[in-house]
Amino acid sequence: MKRSLVKVSFPDGKKIDAKIGEFTINTDQAVANGGDESAPEPFQLFLASIATCAGIYALSFCQSRKISVDGMSLSMECDWDEDKNRYPKMSIDLRLPEGFDEKYRKAVVRSMDLCSVKKHMMDPPEFEIITS
Repeated sequence: MKRSLVKVSFPDGKKIDAKIGEFTINTDQAVANGGDESAPEPFQLFLASIATCAGIYALSFCQSRKISVDGMSLSMECDWDEDKNRYPKMSIDLRLPEGFDEKYRKAVVRSMDLCSVKKHMMDPPEFEIITS
C-alpha cells in the first residue's frame, strides 16, 4: 500500500503549515476567528481542492483531444445550510470555450466526475486520530 505523509507545523498565532513532499501549504484563520487572514483557511483549501481537481480533469480531457481551452473557466458554488452547519450541495459549472464540440459535452462532465477528491468524499476514508 502506498502511503502519503503530511507534516504539520504551528509557526505562530492561528497559522498552520502543512508540508507535503517538497511543498509547504500555509493556512491561517480569519480575523474573526483570531487569525491574521494571511493565508486561506483549511476549509477554503478543501473547497479549492474539489474545484481544482474537477478542473484538471476538464483540462486533461481537452488537451488529450487538442481542444482549445481559451476562454474555458470553472466555478464552484456551495450552498450553506445554517441548521446543519455544512454545505449540503456543491455545484461545479464548467464554462466551455467558444466552439466546443457538442459531442464532447457529456464526456467532459463524465471525465470531471472522476475527480479523486470527489471520490474520497463519496466513499470516505476511515479516520484514526491518535496521540504520541
